[in-house]
Amino acid sequence: MEKTYRVLVVDDDPDVALYMRTVLERRGPFSVRAVADAPSAIAAVSDFRPDVVVTDIEMPGMTGLEFIEKMNGIRPDLPVVVVTAHVSVEYAVGALRARADEFLTKPVNSTELTAVVLRLAQNGRAGHSQPHREVVLAIGAHPDDVEIGVGGILSSHRAAGDTVVILTLSRGAQGGRADNRQNESLRAAELLGARLFLEDFVDTEITSTGPTVKAIERVVSEIGPTIVYTHTSHDRHQDHRAVHEASLVATRLVGTVACYQSPSSTVDYKPTRFVSIDGFWERKLELLACFESQVGIRSYLEPDFVVATARYWSRYGGGRLVEPLEIIRETSDLSTPVRRRVATS
Repeated sequence: MEKTYRVLVVDDDPDVALYMRTVLERRGPFSVRAVADAPSAIAAVSDFRPDVVVTDIEMPGMTGLEFIEKMNGIRPDLPVVVVTAHVSVEYAVGALRARADEFLTKPVNSTELTAVVLRLAQNGRAGHSQPHREVVLAIGAHPDDVEIGVGGILSSHRAAGDTVVILTLSRGAQGGRADNRQNESLRAAELLGARLFLEDFVDTEITSTGPTVKAIERVVSEIGPTIVYTHTSHDRHQDHRAVHEASLVATRLVGTVACYQSPSSTVDYKPTRFVSIDGFWERKLELLACFESQVGIRSYLEPDFVVATARYWSRYGGGRLVEPLEIIRETSDLSTPVRRRVATS
């Protein structure tokens, strides 16, 4: 393995850029390229192939956070250190939402800079050699529930090489013919590249105990999920609330559990994570189009409605189009569709 790590420094102040370049090249096994603006940095990401990027948060023409968002489309696995003279919660939150790995303030301590960049470079190389893969279980009461709630996120998991499994607990007989809706679920799973478990609980009569818990536990035992997505408790639909409660019991040993929004979610739904689906919203629309029996019946399946909902949640961060999540517990990184590195936290 190559022992010298490539570092891209992005800062429009030539003195600061020279300082960081000098510190890194003298104190660590680094080859450093310094550029003064975001367009040059984006070009360098492609041709220099850095192991780490160190970027100022304020640059002419494009902020450092906007630069990170663009860079994610090129190298979603690339570690980023954001450097700024502003010590504030707003800047830190902005850096986190843009998926910065570290946040340093000016004047930058040379020892801290070297240590942070070295750690990220080493972790990044290790992550490339041993890619982390999640096993994702998405649980819904009815056909199309999980596709509506996390269709974009599930698509991003598949793009990252993760295993995706969908468990649907009823065949949606109250919303149409059960055999039609079953076939639609199968088509959507095939399009997504997901494995489908389809139970046959009575639509509108799903309970939160006994058989429901056991059905979820059987799937959990078989696939060993590391991430679970399920309904929120803040929902007008009885089946959705029941599945939420049963899921929490059946997945009690799973490290990461998050709740998605349904069209029937109430105003008490309070997401705490906003995941960009900018590269995956078209696939989400394709997944929803599989449920053709609901066209003209469910207005929330209309593409304009789906996109408008995702645009609304983008006001809280993440990207241009966003799916929201209530985090129950988390040991895997749900913050970005194609993960930057081996899951931490």
